[in-house]
Amino acid sequence: MAEVLVYVDHADGAVRKPTLELLTLARRIGEPVAVHLGAGADTAAATLADYGAVKVLTADAPEFTDYLVVPKVDALEAAYKAVSPAAVLVPSSAEGKEIAARLAVRIGSGIITDAVDLEAGDEGPVATQSVFAASYSTKSRVTKGTPVITVKPNSAAPEAAPAAGTVEQLAVSFGSASTGTKVVSRTPRESTGRPELTEAAIVVSGGRGVNGAENFTIVEALADSLGAAVGASRAAVDAGWYPHTNQVGQTGKSVSPQLYIAAGISGAIQHRAGMQTSKTIVAINKDAEAPIFELVDYGVVGDLFEVVPQLTEEIKTRKG
Repeated sequence: MAEVLVYVDHADGAVRKPTLELLTLARRIGEPVAVHLGAGADTAAATLADYGAVKVLTADAPEFTDYLVVPKVDALEAAYKAVSPAAVLVPSSAEGKEIAARLAVRIGSGIITDAVDLEAGDEGPVATQSVFAASYSTKSRVTKGTPVITVKPNSAAPEAAPAAGTVEQLAVSFGSASTGTKVVSRTPRESTGRPELTEAAIVVSGGRGVNGAENFTIVEALADSLGAAVGASRAAVDAGWYPHTNQVGQTGKSVSPQLYIAAGISGAIQHRAGMQTSKTIVAINKDAEAPIFELVDYGVVGDLFEVVPQLTEEIKTRKG
């Protein structure tokens, strides 16, 4: 069976959930070979093997942390040349899509971004994408070169399938462009205790209807009762009510949770582009004609200041 490269997203060896999803999807089309760059390979290897990696290619060098993106592309290209895979899978983060695009250019291959499903086809992997505000699903395959595919988080449930997970060192030669952009400082993100927005299984977002930064506590309370991440529309972020790091939309982050709750969000196309692939969508809005209701699975026409606190209390009661 052909091998499939899987780029590992991790924090010092702690493998993030989207990578486990990629390993699960990779097993549908071949044998997963994980590519782990940076520190923590010894920690990550066992987890990667548990989820199906037959091999773990590792490389550690200061270039991976001291410079942006290009050294990682150099390493992934080296892995591609060493393995000759049937496909290359990368998480659909902002960095992941840049890495995938640069790799596709280098190896002369087609690329598919933001896939939400993957299956084997007679002529290569077939990716499913959700397009035009979730009005259509398309199936695509790359017709030139080795498919490079980025997959949205929460596109598949991670399934353990223990494999050998043999660790091998990957020899990497860095090109002259690899040191073109240097990282000069890092600031740790302040922890909220909530899940990472792009990886969360449940997201609760507030919009213009929240009507003020002080009122986002209502959205946060609902999110905390569900163990969810908190998002915000561009209107709320532009008004200074919530940080840009939590913006969901075309100019923010794309999310694809199992459950997405939109409170006081009208549903402009800019916002819909960032959450349209959510599995179940619930909207709370007092305007029955709001465009968001065209997209939802369940809609509540009502004042969010009445509906959301009641919903939060009901969830707490049922949990209690």
